[in-house]
Amino acid sequence: MEANTFSYKIILGSSSVARRKILSEMGYQFTVVTADIDEKGIRKETPEELVMALAEAKANAVISKLQTTSNREGVNEPTILIAADTAEAIVQRLHVDDYLMEAEPTLLITCDQVVVYGGVVREKPSSKEEARQFLKDYSGRHAATVGSVLVTNLKTGLRKGEWDRVEIYFNEIPDETIEKLVDEGITLNVAGGLIIEHPLILPFVKEVVGTTDSVMGLPKALTEKLLKEAM
Repeated sequence: MEANTFSYKIILGSSSVARRKILSEMGYQFTVVTADIDEKGIRKETPEELVMALAEAKANAVISKLQTTSNREGVNEPTILIAADTAEAIVQRLHVDDYLMEAEPTLLITCDQVVVYGGVVREKPSSKEEARQFLKDYSGRHAATVGSVLVTNLKTGLRKGEWDRVEIYFNEIPDETIEKLVDEGITLNVAGGLIIEHPLILPFVKEVVGTTDSVMGLPKALTEKLLKEAM
């Protein structure tokens, strides 16, 4: 894809390899600043509220880190922040220090996602045993991903965020396939142990109602929309 050329910078507030890949595919150049938060310490009644709250917390954590760095090194450009996972973060204004108000525009993107199975929210598996059970549950059944994207303009403090839901239907997944996935360890790093783009699991995906990029953690169309709205 031809690189997007806009008069702002982008910071991705996520360590997710999949999100980096998607944002690169969208034609953006960006830097990565990880958001270190206690995700287990944030609880909400619905998965939509939860992912939005997590996105906002990640945005705040990244901003705090940027402020600390700026105090040491100085910043010369304005900024926009995109955080994923917080429905409550939609159209909110965030207090930012003067150095951000004078900075050159930048967009910071933070994201989060959970899997919903049988009406229960699933985050990253805590063990290989839990990951194995998650995958066995999906076999021949269906699950959903709920993810959010939050964009915060660090120059104006304006935030724009939304969530996205995708339904995924599976054929029967052989036990040997599940064991191979669990042994790789990759399922421990994703919400619900769900990674449909993996070549081992992809042949057993029956139907995806929504977009694969959303399942991977960063819905392209929604991200583009929020970037424009936050400007």
